[in-house]
Amino acid sequence: MSPSAVCGSTANDHFNDDLSLSIVGLGVEYPPFSIGPEALETLAERYYPPSMALKKVLSINRYTGIEARAAIGNIDHPLVNQPTAPSITQLNEYFQEEGVRLSVNACKKAIAEWGGNVEEITHVVSTTCTDSSNPGFDHFVARELGLNNSVEKVLLHGIGCSGGMAALRTAANLALGSTFRRKPARVLVLACEISSLLVRSELDSVDKDQTVRVGVCLFSDCASAAVLSNGIDHSSFEKPIYELLGWKHEVLLNTEKDLGFDVDPLGWKVVLTPRVPSLTSTAVAPSFQDLIKSLPRLHNDGKPPIAADFDWALHPGGATIITGVEQSMNLTADHLRASYEIYMNHGNSSSATIMSVMNRLRQMGEGREHVVACAFGPGIVIEMMVLKRSRPIDELPQESLD
Repeated sequence: MSPSAVCGSTANDHFNDDLSLSIVGLGVEYPPFSIGPEALETLAERYYPPSMALKKVLSINRYTGIEARAAIGNIDHPLVNQPTAPSITQLNEYFQEEGVRLSVNACKKAIAEWGGNVEEITHVVSTTCTDSSNPGFDHFVARELGLNNSVEKVLLHGIGCSGGMAALRTAANLALGSTFRRKPARVLVLACEISSLLVRSELDSVDKDQTVRVGVCLFSDCASAAVLSNGIDHSSFEKPIYELLGWKHEVLLNTEKDLGFDVDPLGWKVVLTPRVPSLTSTAVAPSFQDLIKSLPRLHNDGKPPIAADFDWALHPGGATIITGVEQSMNLTADHLRASYEIYMNHGNSSSATIMSVMNRLRQMGEGREHVVACAFGPGIVIEMMVLKRSRPIDELPQESLD
C-alpha cells in the first residue's frame, strides 16, 4: 500500500515542544483463569462434529504463538457449556457484573499509582467492543469508584482493537482543551473486553458455514486503565510515567471488510481477512514518518530519528502482525519485547491490550528513551503515539513489577 492510499494524513501537523501531558498512573487487571490451546479443542470435541473447517481452525490454534489466554472462566464455565451459545442478552448481563468488576480493579490500580483523590478526576474516557448497553459500562464503573456525578464521560464505540489508543488520544485532546481554559484535567482512561465467552458463537459459525475463523484462536479478557494529567495544579506526589509527545489517526481506504466485529444475536462475530497482516505492516511506515515530521524536537540537526531508535509498544493483534511490523520497520524482537510477551502469555485482549503492553514495557528495564505506541482497529484504522519515558525503573511501585 502506498502512502497515497491512506486517508486523513496529518503530515503538516506540528506538536508543541511541551504539551505537558503525562500518564501518571497505569493499571492492568487480568481475570484469574489462564487457558491453553487445548481448551478450544476440548470445547470443539464436546459440542461440534468433525469437519475440514474445524480441523483447520484447531490446527491454526496450535501454532498461534500464544501459550495461554486470560479468561474470565475455565472450559467448564456454565455460559460456554449451555446447549446453545450464550445470547447477546446473557453476555451483556455477565459483562455488567464481571466486566465492571475487572474495570474497577484496573482503575483502582491506576489511581493508586497516580496518588490523587478520585474527586480530582475530571473526565473518563472508556471503550469496549464486547458490550453494548445504555447507560454504558463506564457509568457503573464511575459509580463504583465514587467519582463525582459531574465528571465528564465519553464512551467510544466501533473501534475494536484500536480502542485503547483511541481512548488515550481522545483523553489527550480533552486535557488540552482544559489546558486552554487554564483548568486542571485528570482523565481516567479505561478499556475492558470479555472475549472468551464468544467461543461458542465463533465455533457455531465454523460448523454451520464451514469457514475458517481465526479470531476464536486469539482473543482473551482484560481491563486496563491509565490516569492522564495536563500538569495544571501539579502535586508533588504526581510523577509522570510516560509523557505524550504527539499522535496520529488514519484510515486505510477500502479496508472496511477486512477487519471488523459485527453484532449478532449470539454476541459479536470477528471479521479478519488474510490481508490484514500485509495491510497493517505496509501502513506503519508512512504513518510513522508523518508523525515524526510533526515532532521536530526529536530531530538531530534536522535529521529525523528512525524506527529502530524507539522501543515499540505494538498492539499484538496476531503473530504475523507483530512480525510483519518488525520486518517492515527494520526492528528486532527486542524493540517489540513487551508486545511479544503479552501476546504469548495473555493473548489478544482487543482494546485493553495496548495499555497492558505499555505497562509491561516499563517493567522490562531501562530501555530506549522514546516509545512508539501503535494499534490497528476496524476501518482499518491505525492509531500511533510517541511517548517519552519519565520515571526510572527503580521508582516504580513494587506491586507493579509483579
